[in-house]
Amino acid sequence: MGHDHKTNNYNRAFAIGILLNIIFVVIEAGYGISAGSLALIADAGHNLSDVLGLVLAWGAALLAAKPATDKRTYGFRKATIIASLASAILLLVALGGIAWEAFGRFFDPKPVEGIPVIIVAAIGVVINTITALLFISGRKHDLNIKGAFLHMAADAGVSFGVVVGGILILATGWLMIDPIISLLIVVVILIGTWSLLRDSMNLAMDSVPEGIDIAGIKKYLTGLENVSQIHDLHVWALSTTEVALSVHLIMVDDFFKKDFLSKIQQELHDSFNIEHSTIQIERESDDCMLNNTEHI
Repeated sequence: MGHDHKTNNYNRAFAIGILLNIIFVVIEAGYGISAGSLALIADAGHNLSDVLGLVLAWGAALLAAKPATDKRTYGFRKATIIASLASAILLLVALGGIAWEAFGRFFDPKPVEGIPVIIVAAIGVVINTITALLFISGRKHDLNIKGAFLHMAADAGVSFGVVVGGILILATGWLMIDPIISLLIVVVILIGTWSLLRDSMNLAMDSVPEGIDIAGIKKYLTGLENVSQIHDLHVWALSTTEVALSVHLIMVDDFFKKDFLSKIQQELHDSFNIEHSTIQIERESDDCMLNNTEHI
């Protein structure tokens, strides 16, 4: 239920980010064509791919908010995980393209095409930084938002590299500055992108999400009154913001308080950030079982 609220918080950020970047892509491509700058046209194409990345992330967030159906009992929550994985792959492809171009310029150095290119790149730094800042608060808690943030941060970094490299080349005349700065930016962005790819892949494989204290959960459950042991404990991500848990508790006797299960679910929610918990009670003496499922 908290997911809809989180999604709505970023609807405006996605809308602003996409609008700003589409306007910039049009201006950059138009200026590149009129000025005959292949660098600006290529960067406009890269920025357009990141606009598509934003659209992908926003679409996934909207899909995740849709209610469950008889066919999709968890709804479309996994769409955010798929989108974050796709964003990581898109970023790696883009970084590969930048690195390839940078290596090519070591053997075939090309001059920066004057002050106008630097000015347009500087505008790109501002727009992409503003867009990245729209997502900065959510990047640690939502991989889908982190993907959007990294796309915009990557663009800001590349544009910044163009500005710095252009100024240094104009001042020194040393053309190798451009590919060196480009490769440094690729390395920095690659570090963040690799963590996004790793975490997205883990969530797609139903691994325990980052930040979930699985040892603490085990300690809490095994320490419950009349619980002798636990088994079949599973913790996985429903989406990039929601975590589910299922577990079997083996009780030493039939006695437990009426609100026993609801209190456990509330504690798992409040202390361990488990949004959806399914708990099955088993008696130690026989195979009788009592099932309880509740979404907090």
